[in-house]
Amino acid sequence: MSSAASSDVLPRHLAIPLIMSVATLFAANHVAARLAFDNGTGLLLAVLMRSGVACLILLALLMMQKKRFWLPPGTWPWQLAAGVLIAIQSVCLYSAVARLPVVIALLLVNTFPLQLALLTWALGGPRPSLRSCLIMGTILIGLLVVLDIPAWLANAAAMGPEWLTGIGFGLAAAFALASTLWITEHRLARVGSTLRSWLTMQTVFIAMILGGLLGAMPGGMNLPDNTTGWTGLMLLAVLYGSAFSILFISVPRLDMARNAPVMNFEPVASLLLGYLFLGQMLTPGQLVGGAVVIGGIIVLGLSRAR
Repeated sequence: MSSAASSDVLPRHLAIPLIMSVATLFAANHVAARLAFDNGTGLLLAVLMRSGVACLILLALLMMQKKRFWLPPGTWPWQLAAGVLIAIQSVCLYSAVARLPVVIALLLVNTFPLQLALLTWALGGPRPSLRSCLIMGTILIGLLVVLDIPAWLANAAAMGPEWLTGIGFGLAAAFALASTLWITEHRLARVGSTLRSWLTMQTVFIAMILGGLLGAMPGGMNLPDNTTGWTGLMLLAVLYGSAFSILFISVPRLDMARNAPVMNFEPVASLLLGYLFLGQMLTPGQLVGGAVVIGGIIVLGLSRAR
């Protein structure tokens, strides 16, 4: 890193609290989403609101930066694919949040680094090292503990019919995100980050409108039933937009190569917020499993950074 560039980077004692604050805003967005869903809000409407606010923010950034609305030849299909995948990821994530405790849904989605490593290998990239495989195995063991698989196997009916479906949606959201990151790294590297993000959010926004018009998800565009639902809907849009804006604007100064694992504070924040506002709490065993998952993901992120 040049001296000019390094002088613009925030010191770690400032960068880490800022990243933790952004992670908390993202966690609060998911708690607000659960509040909205519990009070009648349609899932497609929630994603529509979230992506709409992000689109406006990114469009303002594009105008301020005077960026060209132009994509290099051959990148349009990949950009469209990235947008569709993020639309799928958004729907799957909120579907998991609607069915599971927020922290469990986020732990499932945060397995995307593991899935990205395996996907990269499957598509011709480097094979994961033995150390990475051991870390991934540890993450999976922690995930089995936090999902309380023994209790589910012993009495699936007591866990509810939505439990297994929620797990599937969470893992699907992680896979969609991992696939998007692979496309971004290997097929969209020449596209400016602001333009790429705006086009992605625009695709999500349009996809939600089309999904609503076509009735792709029954009740997907339902308005909230009461004031609590409206509050949750407004908060999820504002919180996501704020977190997205702060992170996007600050990224050049955050030295994310070193500090990105701090974003895994999001499930920790969601645990506290879910307990305070939704009454959701994990058992001591699940807390240990969650700590193993988060620790493993942080170590894997640090390994990849090095």
